[in-house]
Amino acid sequence: MAERAIGKAEAPVRVLEFFSLTCSHCAAFHKEVLPRVKTELVATGQARLVWRDFPLDRLALAAAAVARSLPVERYEGFIGALLGNQDRWAFTRGDPKDELGKMAALAGMNRATYDQVFADEGLQRAIMEGRARAEQEFQVQATPAFNFGRGSGAGRNQSGNMSFETFAGLVQEAAKA
Repeated sequence: MAERAIGKAEAPVRVLEFFSLTCSHCAAFHKEVLPRVKTELVATGQARLVWRDFPLDRLALAAAAVARSLPVERYEGFIGALLGNQDRWAFTRGDPKDELGKMAALAGMNRATYDQVFADEGLQRAIMEGRARAEQEFQVQATPAFNFGRGSGAGRNQSGNMSFETFAGLVQEAAKA
């Protein structure tokens, strides 16, 4: 359950993103806003973005377990592919488990490993414990949800998809706090 993030660890603002891989609003954020966040805020050293799993259903939980089981360097690309292609695996007419398995195979996971990860109750329990902590510590109730703060301290919570301008404004506000 090591941290999955982009940006410098010493960036002045840390943004926690609580997301579900089957959430259409999370997908919209990743497609429409995240590219600018990465180039204009993360790459410039203004912010570090830390992903936190907050699965809303069993399929999102299984997908989060698969993502967590990939090598760290494949995590971001895999969650991006899942969020960018929800219609191909999460909202398909076929079997979502098989479709998720196909996505995992594209990320380099063989079927035996996929089946093992899909059934790993310990990993799924750890992910759900993280979700419970997010509910308690950050009052997360929906996805996407964000916490904008300095260092490891508590910051400002914001729920829902938002424009880049709103996101950037919250980063600037956190930098001044």
